[in-house]
Amino acid sequence: MYPLFVVAGESRVRTMPSFDVVSEVDLHQLTNAVDQAGRIIANRFDFKGVEASFEREERTVLITAEAEFQVSQMEDMLRSALIKCDIDPAAMDCGEPQVSGKLVKSTVVLRHGLDSGQCKAIVKRIKEAKIKVQAQIQGEQVRVTGKKRDDLQQVIALLREEEFGAPLQFTNFRD
Repeated sequence: MYPLFVVAGESRVRTMPSFDVVSEVDLHQLTNAVDQAGRIIANRFDFKGVEASFEREERTVLITAEAEFQVSQMEDMLRSALIKCDIDPAAMDCGEPQVSGKLVKSTVVLRHGLDSGQCKAIVKRIKEAKIKVQAQIQGEQVRVTGKKRDDLQQVIALLREEEFGAPLQFTNFRD
């Protein structure tokens, strides 16, 4: 950025309003959701005496139970716990249940970041709308910049209506 004007040796840079489109999972809230789902299992009558558990490692949750239908129920419990902790369940990638001895295991991965195809689709959709903003891909996110705050809010409303295969958050709003 270049200074627009200089006052007594002081330079002031005026930036255009912008925000970032991201797809992130808050790890602290994920821990809370997994703990909450574990407490639900401990209190459910149909899971009494059943070997069933949730184990979290970074953005992966390992679901273990004695039967495949129990794993399916546990995925639903995890989904509802994620909703209560303000994590969009669309970020969940549920693996196929694997039988291992007397236990059935399933891995749930929570997607983080936008892949290049999703970023391109977001930029394309913004350009199709012909709103006076610029959108550029920056790694796993898209930065949207415009002269008017109203244009940026229009873009946010537009992107909330669309489905890009990942939950979107709008962060780093600068005015």
